[in-house]
Amino acid sequence: MSTEKLYFSKTILHWFKKNERNLPWRNTKDPYKIWLSEIILQQTRVAQGMPYYFKFVEKYPDIQLLANAPIDVVLRTWQGLGYYSRARNLHETAKLVVNEFNGKFPDKYTELLKLKGVGSYTAAAIASFASNEPVAVVDGNVYRVLARYFGLDTDITSTIGKKEFQELANSQLPQNQAGDHNQAIMEFGALQCVPKNPDCLGCPLASTCVAVNTNKVTLLPVKLKKVRVKQRYFYYFLPMYNYNGKLMMRRRSEGDVWQGLYDFPSIESSEPLQENELLKLITEKFLEVLPQEKPNFENFISRYSVEYRHQLTHQRLFVRFINISELFLDKFELWCTKNDYLAYSFAEAQNLPKPIILANYLAQNNN
Repeated sequence: MSTEKLYFSKTILHWFKKNERNLPWRNTKDPYKIWLSEIILQQTRVAQGMPYYFKFVEKYPDIQLLANAPIDVVLRTWQGLGYYSRARNLHETAKLVVNEFNGKFPDKYTELLKLKGVGSYTAAAIASFASNEPVAVVDGNVYRVLARYFGLDTDITSTIGKKEFQELANSQLPQNQAGDHNQAIMEFGALQCVPKNPDCLGCPLASTCVAVNTNKVTLLPVKLKKVRVKQRYFYYFLPMYNYNGKLMMRRRSEGDVWQGLYDFPSIESSEPLQENELLKLITEKFLEVLPQEKPNFENFISRYSVEYRHQLTHQRLFVRFINISELFLDKFELWCTKNDYLAYSFAEAQNLPKPIILANYLAQNNN
């Protein structure tokens, strides 16, 4: 082991002993629970993910219970955490482990890669934390620590960059301490070597950190590929608070960020719509289903809600809720039925998995 490698790893591990957060998934070697925590924490802050981890462990203490649970219940348990593909993959993986691994969650890197929703980072995390397998984790925190300390300016979003950083991370693993080292470097990036305004004066690696000594802390890591943010405008239609005691809802189809969740009748646009534009689209959509009708939708809208905004990694959502006039309830019911919407009581609707922005609106406007 080289002196540089020995110093880097020993310093990180020594720092970790003093600064480690007491997180519940660090107190277990159970690959199932470690997997739950890793999936929950993907693109999620620890403070936000912690309650969900406890909720899933309590509700599904073993993988058999998770595999047997209806997908709607799993999605409802996940509600509010976002990135719902994680919940769908969670459920699919649970069923796969039960059916193909006899209910025993794998703890080896190559086997873990066979699971849906488990990439190289997650597989390395589970394998090293559960069985100390010497495979390095490389996440956003690790990219940042390695880029700054070793002065690497290769683009971390490039194929070459990903390979280079993975090889470097693997080269720094100390013998028989892969799990501790991986935990330590991720924690170091989360608490010490943070993205903005890190405390370099108080950093135990500062004296040998290339970025600190060449004034490149703010320049590393290099990430050239920018995320394109798509804007989506949703206009949801509801009666004045409830629909004869019922709410019309249907499950969103595949290929959508909210796949598998339930929502209300709506019109979506890539641009904000004025009321006259919205009414025109309402008329067109209505006539697609009921061409014999000649409705006048001039008084269809009873009330607009304020605009609600919801930020995702790749999407920015703008949502308005439109209360429709009682004069159009019959036509609205017919239109909903023709479009495969079903009527649910408020209590039933509460138990369906929904986008959190809809769940919050229902909670605020239930009267």
